[in-house]
Amino acid sequence: MSQPTLTLGTRGSELALTQTRMVTEALQAAHTQLNVVRQIIQTSGDKRQDLRFSEFNVVAHVDKGIFIKELEIALENSEIDAAVHSLKDVPSDLATGFVIAAVLPRAAIEDVLITREACTLETLPQGARVGTSSVRRAAQLKWLRPDVEIVEIRGNVPTRVKKVLGDQPLDAVLLAAAGLMRLGLMEGDRILIEGQTLSALTLDPVTFLPAAGQGAIAIECRSGDEVSIQAVRALNDAETEARVTVEREFLRLLGAGCQTPVGAHTWVNGDQMTMAVRVFNEADLSVAPVELEATGPVSDPKALAAELAKQVLG
Repeated sequence: MSQPTLTLGTRGSELALTQTRMVTEALQAAHTQLNVVRQIIQTSGDKRQDLRFSEFNVVAHVDKGIFIKELEIALENSEIDAAVHSLKDVPSDLATGFVIAAVLPRAAIEDVLITREACTLETLPQGARVGTSSVRRAAQLKWLRPDVEIVEIRGNVPTRVKKVLGDQPLDAVLLAAAGLMRLGLMEGDRILIEGQTLSALTLDPVTFLPAAGQGAIAIECRSGDEVSIQAVRALNDAETEARVTVEREFLRLLGAGCQTPVGAHTWVNGDQMTMAVRVFNEADLSVAPVELEATGPVSDPKALAAELAKQVLG
């Protein structure tokens, strides 16, 4: 009898491959007879490094899911059985025919300020040039430090880290702690890259709210493929699932996308879950954000999301 095989689709970046390796090892531990193979698929976001995220809809005709669209096409065509994503890259309104079958235990949710010399958000030089690929990070930073200049940067994690080095370095870059840790670049308050040591300040998630789903790895399947769904469901972490469900449902109810300036921070205490949100005016980032917090049962994350979304939408 042949060994069952499950094909995982993944982007080709070092971080994506590292996360897919984590999923592969977890699947093989949960199902010792399962043969797991990997298929690398280049997405729109990977192909067009020359574009700003805001330009994809006009130039590349991809309005959302720029890092997952081609993986979903491969899923739909049964070329792969499951796709591995950084959950924050997955639109909150998942396309019909697909399901998030499992989320792995969540890693660090925080953002990290990377600089050549140790400093804080408060002690960044006046008019500092700070690189980020996230409108949420940009909005929060400009809110806290209106004097800084935001520089949009693209590329994989090491490429973005190195923006603070070289002939015309940025004063700082902002990146997710989870990716830095998974790639082994971050040790405590230091970044080690190409023989150089940089300062890494982990930002308090209460002060600098993370993205919805930040730090979570998601596995997406075809909604009717029960064999694959059941195989990957063995990896699901219930607390992570509850937390990212409320965060993503809040975005969905707001009609917000992956590049909408919204921060969300959740935590669990017993059978209760609390979410704090910070919602910026997308049309005018100079307007003070809406800040709210609410608590509800872990067992009903969508009700908690609905309560907060109702307050925001009025």
